[in-house]
Amino acid sequence: MRLLLVEDEPDLGAAIKQVLNHDGYVIDWFLDGAQAWLYLESGWTDYTVAIIDWMLPGLSGLDLCKKLRAKNSALPVLMLTAKDRLEEKIIGLDSGADDYLVKPFAMAELLARLRALQRRSPQIQPRHLQVGCLTLNYNSHEVIRQDANAQQQVISLTIKEFQLLEYFMKHPNQIISRDQIINQLWEIGAEPISNVVAAQIRLLRRKLGDDSSESMIETIYGIGYRLRV
Repeated sequence: MRLLLVEDEPDLGAAIKQVLNHDGYVIDWFLDGAQAWLYLESGWTDYTVAIIDWMLPGLSGLDLCKKLRAKNSALPVLMLTAKDRLEEKIIGLDSGADDYLVKPFAMAELLARLRALQRRSPQIQPRHLQVGCLTLNYNSHEVIRQDANAQQQVISLTIKEFQLLEYFMKHPNQIISRDQIINQLWEIGAEPISNVVAAQIRLLRRKLGDDSSESMIETIYGIGYRLRV
């Protein structure tokens, strides 16, 4: 799952990013509201949730929310702020935020509020994702593969393997390029080695017991990859 974080306090932003990375999220972190808006406006990356601070240089969190809603974006927004008066909370929610978290806060509460947003937003996946013979379990980070005899195999995945398989399962029978995979699964500014996508797909195929020429994750030479369903 990919999240947008817009927070200009370096220590707090780094702490949030570390916790969310550990929890399996891919995080794009911006220190400036205007820079975040330029990236959002490009539409190059699909985000699941945005965590936005109220007071930001360049463009405030309130204005960022208003711009999102003016474009009819349904992206769930969790607003972070030190403002704790009721009137200010109402202003934040009326600007388009879906939830409001007052600083200082515990990271456990941040994670809980993200889970709550996931449960009530139609954009965000349920606890399981099923495509063909594969079922992803978001709670356990496992995939269940069912064979032709209805026998089930439970397979544990690393965070990156889980993210990769989830991306394929959300786009079945579609050709996905290497650049699309890197853009969706690696953070802005990351510089993965040139063969990292091919290496991750090899590892995932091996986990799935799917190393044959008839692999369900098909290589389209010179173009990309496709999950055949």
